[in-house]
Amino acid sequence: MNLLASMHDLLLRWGQQVLAAWRAWWQVMLIGAQIVVLALSPSSYDSPAERSAVLSHLYRASAPLLTWFLVLSALVSLVLIRIVVATAFSYGLSQYALEVLVRTLVLELIPLYTALFVALRYTMPEAQRIRRLLADQHRRGVYHEPQTLLREQMLPRALAGAFSVWLLAALSGLTALVLTYLNVYGFSPWGLAAYNRGVGSVFTPAVSLIFVLKTLFFSLAVAFVPMGSSAQRDVLGGYSRRSDISEFARLLSVLLLLEVVSLLGNYY
Repeated sequence: MNLLASMHDLLLRWGQQVLAAWRAWWQVMLIGAQIVVLALSPSSYDSPAERSAVLSHLYRASAPLLTWFLVLSALVSLVLIRIVVATAFSYGLSQYALEVLVRTLVLELIPLYTALFVALRYTMPEAQRIRRLLADQHRRGVYHEPQTLLREQMLPRALAGAFSVWLLAALSGLTALVLTYLNVYGFSPWGLAAYNRGVGSVFTPAVSLIFVLKTLFFSLAVAFVPMGSSAQRDVLGGYSRRSDISEFARLLSVLLLLEVVSLLGNYY
């Protein structure tokens, strides 16, 4: 009887955890869909205050991060480029160095660490600010319409997070391509034709489409997952602070799933 009772309790707890996880993911998808609808609706930008809020968050999500991110990205790219180029030359495979660099660095690594950087530096802290606002309103007994919260708080931050991912990924990819050329051909302009052919052979229409879609879904995940989690109530019906590690793990699982899907599309 004790064994049956313990198994029953274990299955009950497991079912409750699965149900709670499903509800959490469903709310994230629901809030994400509502933000997309609001973002595509012209009426969301009718008010000068709403336009000002969107522009303010676009600036806050990109300008303060731009310098340090590009410096760190350039350093990481330079280290990886030197490792790949030196290894390829030592094994007599220098003709493959350019393709390997473009595929691994530009197509795979840069969108992933850009999304993680924007999430850690902007969208996750902003989601915590929204949660603190909801917790304060809950304590004071002040409640707003969900559409007001979506339009005034979540929409500007989500748009800014997605924009920041696109901007930083584009600039970082361009920086990596320039550094790759300089490391392979030096400052000579005579390697441009061969370099363009090599990069163009990697960016086929199918690979380019997968790259754009992956970056798009990365930006949406960075924008929606933290925002959706910020509005979820805890077991007591309030808005207690969530663990940053658990929120980061949730977002990372989505990004890794998207990365695996893109790898399957590119190489299978």
